[in-house]
Amino acid sequence: MTLFEGRFAGRSAIVTGAASGLGLEVARRIIAEGGSVALWDVEGDKLAIAAEDVGATHWQSFDIADCQAVEHATVASVAALGKVDILICSAGITGATACVEDYPLESWQRVVEINLNGVFYCCRAVVPHLLANGYGRIVNVASVAGKEGNPNASAYSATKAGVIGFTKSLGKELAGKGVIANAITPATFESPILAQLPKSQVDYMRGKIPMGRLGQVSETAAMVCFMASEECSFTTAATFDTSGGRTTF
Repeated sequence: MTLFEGRFAGRSAIVTGAASGLGLEVARRIIAEGGSVALWDVEGDKLAIAAEDVGATHWQSFDIADCQAVEHATVASVAALGKVDILICSAGITGATACVEDYPLESWQRVVEINLNGVFYCCRAVVPHLLANGYGRIVNVASVAGKEGNPNASAYSATKAGVIGFTKSLGKELAGKGVIANAITPATFESPILAQLPKSQVDYMRGKIPMGRLGQVSETAAMVCFMASEECSFTTAATFDTSGGRTTF
């Protein structure tokens, strides 16, 4: 991992889904490159360990599907950080692996609540603080499934497509106000979220990647950190790809 010393000096970030996987790796990099971070995740025990591990300024365990909880966490995190410059929305779940006619209603609803509504709630709560600063970077984690759709993953695919559309709208709203919002569309990478999927589904997704392998969390974290930095200054309302050649649009 190549670090860029001081890239996030003076910057503060909120990272969701930060107890493990991509969220934790991004938080680790931002702190290593001079920033301060508040970690959010529903898994409190893991989050406490992660916060100590990376040296987070603040951490809060709650469900991002709860709009009021998001608003309260935002107030607490901004108070702890002093300000917020960056929002990384990385929290997400896969949901059931099933065809549409058999898809459990409760799983569909939960995936929508976390993957789509949760991103909206977080952006809605944090954007006013970014606008008050006159500076901000938002990175919403979508997926190649939101571009192409994966069979037997309709809820996941639909919500990730929603994240892309939402981010395009948000980025255009904020253009010219100092706040940039983009989405990233990774292909499957090595992450604890894979434990939510059967091996057949993981094998299917690996088979769609021209490079013939799953990604590494560090590869997507590197792209996220560029998107969250001052270097990303003239691209907004867009998607960045880390898919090993699976999607090229």
